[in-house]
Amino acid sequence: MKRLKLAVIALFTLFMVNSVNAQDENNPWAVGFGVNVVDFYSPNAAFIDKALDHIGSEEWNFLPSISRITAEKYLEKGFSLQLAGSINKITYLYEADDSDFLYYAVGLNVKYDLNNLFGDTGWFDPFVYIGGEYVSANAEGEGMLGTGFGFNTWFNDNLGLSFQHGSKYGFSDKVENHIQSSLGLLIKFGGTDTDGDGVYDKNDACPEVPGLEEFNGCPDADGDGIKDSDDACPNTAGLAAMNGCPDADGDGVADKDDMCPDVAGTKANKGCPDEDGDGVVDKDDKCPSVSGPAANNGCPWPDTDGDGVLDKDDKCPNEAGVASNSGCVEFKKVEEGTFETPILFNFGRATFKAGVTQQLDGMIGVMNEFVDSEFDINGHTDSTGTKAYNMYLSDKRANAVKDYLVENGVKASRLTAKGFGESQPIASNSTAAGRAKNRRVEVKANN
Repeated sequence: MKRLKLAVIALFTLFMVNSVNAQDENNPWAVGFGVNVVDFYSPNAAFIDKALDHIGSEEWNFLPSISRITAEKYLEKGFSLQLAGSINKITYLYEADDSDFLYYAVGLNVKYDLNNLFGDTGWFDPFVYIGGEYVSANAEGEGMLGTGFGFNTWFNDNLGLSFQHGSKYGFSDKVENHIQSSLGLLIKFGGTDTDGDGVYDKNDACPEVPGLEEFNGCPDADGDGIKDSDDACPNTAGLAAMNGCPDADGDGVADKDDMCPDVAGTKANKGCPDEDGDGVVDKDDKCPSVSGPAANNGCPWPDTDGDGVLDKDDKCPNEAGVASNSGCVEFKKVEEGTFETPILFNFGRATFKAGVTQQLDGMIGVMNEFVDSEFDINGHTDSTGTKAYNMYLSDKRANAVKDYLVENGVKASRLTAKGFGESQPIASNSTAAGRAKNRRVEVKANN
C-alpha cells in the first residue's frame, strides 16, 4: 500500500506538468486500463467521516494487477458516456483480515468535463460523474448509485492518465456503501487526420495537405507566416505587405512585378529607376543622366549644324539654315528685289557637293510659294582650265540644277539656265577655298 501511495503522488506530480488535451469530438472514443482500490464504510459512519478518516490509511483493498477497464464515448458539449468494469479482492471490511472474498462491479456513468465551465485550464482536465452500477461483494449483488469526480491529463493527442474517485450507494442492504478510486492509462481514438499534420479533418481547412495548427491545418510552404492560400508567392519567403512576396530592393514593388528587382525604382515605372525623369527608365535610356524623348531612346535630339533646328526636323542637318526653311539656307533678298543662293559643285564636275539636294529642296518650297515668279539659274566656275571649257562646264552645272528642280515639280517654263564660265568670281581663284566658292550656281528669283 505504501508503494501505491508513492505511485499516486508521483503520477499527480506528472499530471501537473503535462499539457491537457481533453477528450472531444476529434477523438470521441477512449479505452482505459488500470487499478482500483475499494474501502467499505463502517456500519454507522457517515460518508464525510469515512472519507476523511481513511485517506492514506491501510484500509483500502487493492488487487495488484489490471483490475479496472473502461470504454468511453464523447457525446457533445463536454458530456461523455463511460462503461466501466472492475474487480477486487476484499480482505479489509471493517478491520484487517476480517474478510476474504471477490468484489466486482459493472456500471454506466455520465461524465461532464468541467473545462466547459472554467475554460481550458492548460494542465488540469477535471470532470464529475454520476451513474448506476451493478455491484457484487461476498456473493451478494445489487444495483447502486455512483457519484464522484476525477481528472485526466494527456501525454499527447491519444495517450493519457486518468484518476477517478467516488462513492457507491446501495438501494438495499446486500452490499455496503463504499468508496472506490482508480488510476490508469487512457487511450483515445476515432479522430481522422488525413494529412497527418496533427489537425483533425473536422477542424482542418486543408485536410489533404499537411499544414500548421495556427493556420487551421493549411500549409505555409515558405515559412514566412502567410498561409499559402493567401500568399502570392507561396514558395518564396516574403512580406505581409507584399502579399507574401519578396521585395529585394525595398522599393515597394514586389519582385514578381518588378522589372528591375535589384535596383530601387518607382511603382509608376514598375520598379525601375528613371534618374533624369524623362519617362524612359534607366535600363532602356541610352542617356540616363540627360533628359530626352522616348522617341530618341531617352537622349536629346541633336542639332549638328547648330542652327536651332533639330536634326530630326532639319532638311539640311549639316548646314546652318533657318527654321522657316526647315533648317536649310533661305534665299537672300537683294536690293533689286530678287532672291539668290549659291549652289556648290565638286571640282571639274557638274555634280553637287554634299547637302546641296536639301538646299535645293528648300528652294523648291519657296518656288512653290511664289508660283508667279520666274527664276534665272546662272552657272559659274573657278579659273582652272580653259575659258571655253569653263563656259561649257558652267552651262552644264546650271542645267543640272534646272533638271533637279523640274524633276521635283517646278515647271521648266519658269526656269532659265545659263553658263557664265569663270567671268564672275565671288572669291579669289588664287586659293583652294576661293576656287571652291566660285564653282557654283546661283538661282535668282525675279519678282
